[in-house]
Amino acid sequence: MQTYPKHYCGVFGVYGHPKAAELTYYGLYALQHRGQESAGIVTSDGRQFYTHKGMGLVPQVFRGNVLQEMPGLMAIGHTRYSTTGSSHLRNAQPLTVDCARGQIAIAHNGNLTNAARLRAELEARGSIFQTTVDSEIILHLLAQPTQQGEPNNLVRSLHRIEGAYSLVIMTESELIGVRDPHGFRPLCLGRIDGAWVLASETCALDLIHAQYVRDVAPGEIVAINRDGLTSWQAFPDHTQRAFCIFEYVYFARPDSAIAGRSVYQVRVEMGRQLAREFPIAADIVVPVPDSGNCAALGYSLESGIPFEMAFVRNHYVGRSFLQPSQLIRDFDVRVKLNLIEELVKGKRVIVVDDSIVRGTTCRTRVNNLKEAGAREVHVLVSCPPHRHPCVYGIDFPDRNKLMAANYSLEEIRSYLNADSLNYLSQAGLLQATGLPANAFCMACYDGHYPVHFDPAVDKHIIERRNGHRPGLAEGLAREKAQPRLL
Repeated sequence: MQTYPKHYCGVFGVYGHPKAAELTYYGLYALQHRGQESAGIVTSDGRQFYTHKGMGLVPQVFRGNVLQEMPGLMAIGHTRYSTTGSSHLRNAQPLTVDCARGQIAIAHNGNLTNAARLRAELEARGSIFQTTVDSEIILHLLAQPTQQGEPNNLVRSLHRIEGAYSLVIMTESELIGVRDPHGFRPLCLGRIDGAWVLASETCALDLIHAQYVRDVAPGEIVAINRDGLTSWQAFPDHTQRAFCIFEYVYFARPDSAIAGRSVYQVRVEMGRQLAREFPIAADIVVPVPDSGNCAALGYSLESGIPFEMAFVRNHYVGRSFLQPSQLIRDFDVRVKLNLIEELVKGKRVIVVDDSIVRGTTCRTRVNNLKEAGAREVHVLVSCPPHRHPCVYGIDFPDRNKLMAANYSLEEIRSYLNADSLNYLSQAGLLQATGLPANAFCMACYDGHYPVHFDPAVDKHIIERRNGHRPGLAEGLAREKAQPRLL
């Protein structure tokens, strides 16, 4: 199968619409590209929550009359791919709790860098966790009436967590949207028929005919209730920004706009930048669908070399299927992309893709082209080489599994069997976005992590948690053996 990075999830919320559940369903449908493992919706009628979650794609989870049985003018939804927490229904979001502060539901896009430490602290104070996802940590913090002897509120809880998070939170009477102070993950605000909408991307607003209002700012909290929308800055002294630049490269849908920039136009400009940096004598430019389409078009427009869709994608491939190891050679690759051999035979071919992670699938693509009679195959990548893992919510593997972190450009080219290999420069990538370098997190390229994390500490905490724990009877025996204080 094609090895592409996977995102943590997409979030969506509605306040003040009689068809809140239905709008959330369509919003999640538009955000399906951000997660395909599970989906969930929680609605509120002002008195109680109605929840439905399941494993699979959005239309698979919400079948029949499910949405008709979820009343209320408020709803939040989530579609998930697991970067933290295993792929089980118990980890599907939104998560809900009924506590002293009332009912709370939460959906989270991102990854906390201090999750292991916070969870260990909460467990030491008696908190009981039902899942392995970061979102439950945030839920536990929000549910506490006090923290460190002081009255607890949302801002106090946010100051305890570190890392990447865009949140939609729902209480019995309020919808809340939050972005972390660095603004790692996107979150936008819209309106439809007088109702308010929160979404990970503007493409979700487009599908339901909602009007885009603005992006939620980094560090901002927007609270929507019967009195309207209230906004305040939870981190007024924080000015460092670190939006994930890979949203522009790959994750966001090309029909979305982020920070006032069309994702489609940014990707086309990445291809133009590739043509300026690496002019290659060739006969055709071929994208790896769908992620390479825009950049390949940009390269073609800038270079004048004809654009051809030589790889045809099968859009009806399910998430699981039989994989005959010998019956069909390269089945796992060819089932998604098939090559039109007549377009490449005897040609010098430029292949454009958005990234190379492990390199195994790219190598197969190059070999397929050469077997089909391509005279030359030149591989171009519309972003810099990935040399560092992501800790903020993208499933880039460990550094020792990243090809560019362990091999030289020439070694990778040789492995791919390509005639040439080139990556877009960091300067070229930034120029394509039209935004300054200090607006982005580029840690996966340069190793400069905006939020500190210590993997050794987290590993120690996790290993300790997974180690020996006394059973209930053993714990009671120990308690009886201890001297009593009274």
